[in-house]
Amino acid sequence: MSQLFDVALTIVLFVVILGGIVLFHELGHFITARLAKVRVLEFGVGFPPRAKVLRAGKASPEDVALAQARREAAIAAAATPEEREAILDREPERPSGTLYTLNWLPIGGFVKLEGEDGDHADDPRSFARARLLVKLGILVAGVLMNLLLSIAIFTGIAWFATPYVGIKLATVEAGSPAAKAGLESGDAIVTLNGKSYDYFSGYGDRSVLEELRASAGGTVTLGILHADGTTEEIVVPLRSPAEISATRGALGISAGDLVFLDGYASRPLPEALRIGVSETTRWFGLILDGLHGLGASIVTDPTAPPPVQGPVGIATSLGDVFRNSGIVMTLYVAGVLSANLALVNVLPFPPLDGGRMLVILLKAIPRFGTRISLRAEQLTYAIGFVALFTFLIWVTVFDIARQVGGS
Repeated sequence: MSQLFDVALTIVLFVVILGGIVLFHELGHFITARLAKVRVLEFGVGFPPRAKVLRAGKASPEDVALAQARREAAIAAAATPEEREAILDREPERPSGTLYTLNWLPIGGFVKLEGEDGDHADDPRSFARARLLVKLGILVAGVLMNLLLSIAIFTGIAWFATPYVGIKLATVEAGSPAAKAGLESGDAIVTLNGKSYDYFSGYGDRSVLEELRASAGGTVTLGILHADGTTEEIVVPLRSPAEISATRGALGISAGDLVFLDGYASRPLPEALRIGVSETTRWFGLILDGLHGLGASIVTDPTAPPPVQGPVGIATSLGDVFRNSGIVMTLYVAGVLSANLALVNVLPFPPLDGGRMLVILLKAIPRFGTRISLRAEQLTYAIGFVALFTFLIWVTVFDIARQVGGS
């Protein structure tokens, strides 16, 4: 029963967190399109098939006039009197505003714009007829929304609830000050000279390891959490500055995982905002390095496990973080995923937003752009979608293999 609950919890976390991040991305497209007066046909929560129409927006006078013009054009273009009579017999189109729908696949959502695939270019409010900067603005808005969400999450954690942490000792050097004080691998340093440290202590202050190095030659009081759950304070004389080096620390330990403790720290909003921007920038760089490593891995050894996770791996990681580190660090991972989605979507690969922006820019080049037909553009998106879906399946296979193998 416990295992079944863990699986259910993992699925719920994946749907709520990743789905929410994707929905926030689509909200950026939606808001920008509405501000630019580009017609939004549908805003869907989840992916089709459609489960329910939540609300239908009211048709504008422009919608009614356009529907009438299309009907009249169809009548005028009828090849025979019979075709003309058939059109007249049909019920006139009843235009509506934006449809707000709920769909069966509960992952994120989507925005459908008039003319985004090149059809209905006769509508002056279609995406196809929008100015170049408007098109690019609508597409990049999703990326910006994810970056803003990432900054907001990291800022909120720093502002309200940064977890206090300790550093677990991975190894203890023989004959070192730590070994002489009786410290062992698995113990954790939770305070230094009575001072506690939180997850963002490295911003504007020394971390535990930096404080130990700065205290070389002196004596420190360490608050220790032992592997059996007991705590004690230990006074430890550190090595002198002459005895330490890049690989030889003042205490004689190597740091392992963080240990999350009870209690939370808070900071003033300006400082928290600075941390939020810095964390988003830092993760953006780390994700970019990861994508570079992924490309190198595919080129050099496509059969090796890729250095990325797919949907299964992400869901499993979310469940592990929630159980082991709590809701705050789960939100932290959501901030990382939001930055991830922003970077991935801006890549110039169809059918991602970056790929669509690249095609739009190519079509805007005089003489060259006119050679890109609507069919060629749609075929590019279709091929890109198949390639992207194939990549997800490939990564998911390794995700499942990792779970089966217990790694």
